[in-house]
Amino acid sequence: MTKLYDVVIAGAGPVGLFLACELSLRQISVLILERNTQQESPWKIEPLGLRGLNTQSVEAFYRRGLLDKLFNLKDRDSHPGQKKPGFQFGGHFAGLKINANQLDLTRFNYRLPGPALSPGPTSMHQVEKILTSRAESLGVKILRGCTVNNISQDQKLVTVGTENNQSFRGKWLVGCDGGRSLVRKEAGFEFQGTEAKLTGYATHIEIDGRDKLKPGFNVSKTGMYINVTNGAFHLMDFDEASFDRARDITKEHLQDALNRAIDRTDVKITKVHLASSYTDRSMQATEYRRDRILLAGDAAHIHSPLGAQGLNLGLGDAMNLGWKLAATVQKGRYRQQPEDLSLLDTYQSERYPIAEWVLDWTRAQVTALRPDPFGRATRKLMQDLIQTDDGANLFIDRIWGLSQRYTLGEESRHAHPLVGCSSPDFELRDGSRLGQKLEGGRGLFLDFGGNDELQGLVRGDYKGKVDFLSADAKEKCGLGALLIRPDGVMAWVAEGNAKPDIDAAKAALEEWFA
Repeated sequence: MTKLYDVVIAGAGPVGLFLACELSLRQISVLILERNTQQESPWKIEPLGLRGLNTQSVEAFYRRGLLDKLFNLKDRDSHPGQKKPGFQFGGHFAGLKINANQLDLTRFNYRLPGPALSPGPTSMHQVEKILTSRAESLGVKILRGCTVNNISQDQKLVTVGTENNQSFRGKWLVGCDGGRSLVRKEAGFEFQGTEAKLTGYATHIEIDGRDKLKPGFNVSKTGMYINVTNGAFHLMDFDEASFDRARDITKEHLQDALNRAIDRTDVKITKVHLASSYTDRSMQATEYRRDRILLAGDAAHIHSPLGAQGLNLGLGDAMNLGWKLAATVQKGRYRQQPEDLSLLDTYQSERYPIAEWVLDWTRAQVTALRPDPFGRATRKLMQDLIQTDDGANLFIDRIWGLSQRYTLGEESRHAHPLVGCSSPDFELRDGSRLGQKLEGGRGLFLDFGGNDELQGLVRGDYKGKVDFLSADAKEKCGLGALLIRPDGVMAWVAEGNAKPDIDAAKAALEEWFA
């Protein structure tokens, strides 16, 4: 208990690790407490550890210089929307596959082709390996085998106790400890939402007669099964979530669920390598901060895995929270109490609606999978919609996160449609790209017009917080200047054919970087 950390994080999963990297990038001392003794796990590798990163998450890695560690950039599709032979998988809604060939990028005015535009497959193991290496290189201390079991806080500090009778102190505590978060429960956060309708099973099994089952997504008599060629097999059983998840999942139980789903008995499970269960219970913390304790990732919101949004939602939390919490800590070093928490509290105002949407998105998919006339009618309507170009683009937009936008305010300077959105990845005339300019985790003022008055704005109080770049780009999307937050979100925009509103630019700098 001798050392006081700026931030203690409970949980060394992708969300906790990404958050730690964001904080340490700004010279914030961070301790991560992780209950598992080993990082390696069969659940994190193929087949059950596979995950899909949407565009928002790919951009987060890209803007921190980590994309080449996640993907082979030579294999990346930097021009989605260009037609390719055959069906191109662009995601799914309740098992209804969407054709990426229907993407019309001209519908998204500020989305430019580039290495971070397309989603991509990865694994939990790969994500954690990359983030652990980065966190340790930045000086983050990770203690494994430390399960948090008690928390106390006062006006200045949080004290965290663990099951092995250790105690740690931090100015702030962030719970990134999953859907059953002890931090959330101990700190008294309220968790609200809807109860479960189904039990899902994620399994790695061997099946005799697997060739009798259709590959991919299949609506079944009791819900849906997903027959994956790499050995994974998923079942969703509308049983009113009656399975006791504290029980072991036996081969016999899985066989019964499979028989009900496929309505036959000549397909036999011969071996179970791994199996776990989940439900579609969808809950969200009513607040993301209680005094000096915050929540991120599954600790703040849980939902079914339909649509593959869980990891992406958590990484978005970490990207949004990291720079804001760092700025709050840094400001607190030089100011007396009371602390100014206005910037930090935009974490909830921005991220809460995103999580709220994801919960509804998964609920809608559960509704479309109900094994009754209501579910079948909903599913048929969704199928008809997805097959149209308008519908396909709507669903791709939602799944990839192409149009995600935060509401930053109600003043005229917030009205531009790009304010609150992810910045376009401009290709600059020197061959570099905008995303590469954000690797240091600072804000960026980009000027296409060589305006000396704009450059003067970032001197003085904003030195070290906001970089200034005067450059030209091959495609400027009709813009003349823009202020970009450390998370890549646009804070202020000037059109290329208009004189920049200097007062609005000053106000945006003050709002986000003072």
